[in-house]
Amino acid sequence: MMLKIAVILGSTRPGRNAKAVADWVLAEASKRSDAEFKLVDIADFNLPLLDEPAPAMMQQYTQEHTKVWSAEIAQYDGYVFVTPEYNHTVPGALKNALDYLNAEWNNKAAGFVGFGSAGGVRAVEHLRQIASELRMAHVRDQVQLSLFTDFENFSDFKPADMQLDALTAMLNELVAWTGAMKTLRD
Repeated sequence: MMLKIAVILGSTRPGRNAKAVADWVLAEASKRSDAEFKLVDIADFNLPLLDEPAPAMMQQYTQEHTKVWSAEIAQYDGYVFVTPEYNHTVPGALKNALDYLNAEWNNKAAGFVGFGSAGGVRAVEHLRQIASELRMAHVRDQVQLSLFTDFENFSDFKPADMQLDALTAMLNELVAWTGAMKTLRD
């Protein structure tokens, strides 16, 4: 069975640059034949600030939006998180979306595409800590996009040629780890 990997768009901000980045990741990833990729935009799920009375690890969801989010995330074998860097970390909406669930993330692989004035590296470092707590195996390679060199006028996404090599390296590692992690769940 084909591996399923979600490209998670981690920003809900109006006019966000993250949409163009996620679309680029999806377009390049979809050229591969070793996994099936789908864009998952957290903005489409309208998740309010965490409003479940029980901890996510108990999976006692009471809210319909949580049940829908859970069903969406549970179907994937791995994830590519596309995140801007806000104040040296991930957007609150992405952290909130991660906090809603627990078991749905467990024993799956994760890769990262970050962007910002410092290439999104601080946001990705925080995501690595979160992913570890959620029992995701995150790959070493990542894509670091600069607002100064990969965005014209800080808004029109035009990645430097080297970014495709970085994306390919991350996806190669992610697909391999996704397949390996799937054996833990089968």
